[in-house]
Amino acid sequence: MIQKTIPIVLALVLMTSCYNPDRNCTDFKDGKFAFTTTIDGEEKTTIFHRNGDLEIDYFDGKADSASVRWINDCEYIVKKLNPKNKSEEQSVHMKILSTTDDSYIFQYNIVGESKHSRGTATRTE
Repeated sequence: MIQKTIPIVLALVLMTSCYNPDRNCTDFKDGKFAFTTTIDGEEKTTIFHRNGDLEIDYFDGKADSASVRWINDCEYIVKKLNPKNKSEEQSVHMKILSTTDDSYIFQYNIVGESKHSRGTATRTE
């Protein structure tokens, strides 16, 4: 019984260790995107336009601009250009984990902090 199980387990381990999700990150460097999250039990959507080293976010009827510095094709740092308080001065590290034709799954965190969150951005144009 064990002799039959070992090859099956080995095959599963090899198949899953070789799996790499699609990451066509350069397709998402520029464009208009939407990201929806839940804040205090209410769904909120941010629309953002990214073009080169500039990103403009629209959230709760307000626009805000940020600089974008690409680390590599799939990672970048976002920093607000006109922070209104201390927390807005903190940069955010973004990492694209996987892509589809019209969306990408990303991980983000405040630079220097270990807690990561995930989200999905969908191309709107």
